[in-house]
Amino acid sequence: IDYFPLEDHPGLLFPCRTLWLGYQGTRRMAASDVAIGIIFLSQTVVGALGNSCVLLHYLVHYLMGFKVRHPDVMIQHLVVANLLALLCRGVPQTVAAFGVKVFLSDIGCKLLFYIHRVGRGVSIGSTCLLSVFQAIKISPEDSSCSELKVKAPKYIGFSIYLSWILYLLINIIIISSMTGKRSNNNATSLRDLGYCFSVDSEIMLRSLYVALVTFPDVVCVGLMLWASSSMVLILHRHKQRMQHVHKTSSLRSSPESRATKTILLLVSTFVIFYTLSCLFQICVTVIYNPHWLLVKMAAIVAGCFPALCPFLLMSRDSSASSHYLYWVRNRKNPDIRRNV
Repeated sequence: IDYFPLEDHPGLLFPCRTLWLGYQGTRRMAASDVAIGIIFLSQTVVGALGNSCVLLHYLVHYLMGFKVRHPDVMIQHLVVANLLALLCRGVPQTVAAFGVKVFLSDIGCKLLFYIHRVGRGVSIGSTCLLSVFQAIKISPEDSSCSELKVKAPKYIGFSIYLSWILYLLINIIIISSMTGKRSNNNATSLRDLGYCFSVDSEIMLRSLYVALVTFPDVVCVGLMLWASSSMVLILHRHKQRMQHVHKTSSLRSSPESRATKTILLLVSTFVIFYTLSCLFQICVTVIYNPHWLLVKMAAIVAGCFPALCPFLLMSRDSSASSHYLYWVRNRKNPDIRRNV
């Protein structure tokens, strides 16, 4: 019999190669779990702090008496949705990665996955509304969107609340497909998601659910791509016209241009991570018994946009001191504030 010494305990010997390989695999698995846990923890903490700072920024806005703009309303809903999606997926994934596998009841699993899906959906809808509204806002007066410029602000609140209601209703289906590891579910087809189980339903029901959930997302992504293309074209045409005018009149210095470029960056970042997330999610769904690393990577990619979104939004706004000076100037001249 061959004996294999341990690196950290030289006095101990493994009597066979099978036990030695199992021991090495356990050590690698433990190190991988810790690394994944650190990634989830960093992503969740950084993303939660970033989104909280954006919410605090708007709270200060209200306290200082600023007028609420229509894009700000959509951004506030976007940030709240990002927080829900990030916390409901990041916190349990972090706990599970550090070794605590059974800590949620059946109701807890259903509730966390449901809130995560609703937050993710509203994040998609808010980003879509933000990009479409900005494309309409900067469109030329003689374009086909000229009438929408007047009507669009009236429907912003209705559209945002409609997206909440839509995703709250659609994702009710997920409640029946999730179960906790503490529950006494006797289903034979269960997918291990780390801290919860997913119950595999019949192929027809699963296809119906995928189609029902995917259709609003596909529509939103299509509208985002259309709005982004329109904004890029409008900025390009404006830049060509401005070449014959003074450089001081360039669109680069206008608030509309800065907001448009930020939204373009926001949408492009969203589309990239959304596409990657869909590819990972398809692999996890199609593969009967997916590797644990594939499941973790799908969760990490899904949390990238909610974590990066607030920092992209912060790049659009000026510092708190400039806001304060602007507020003081408006207080001294009320006529200016009334016209903002």
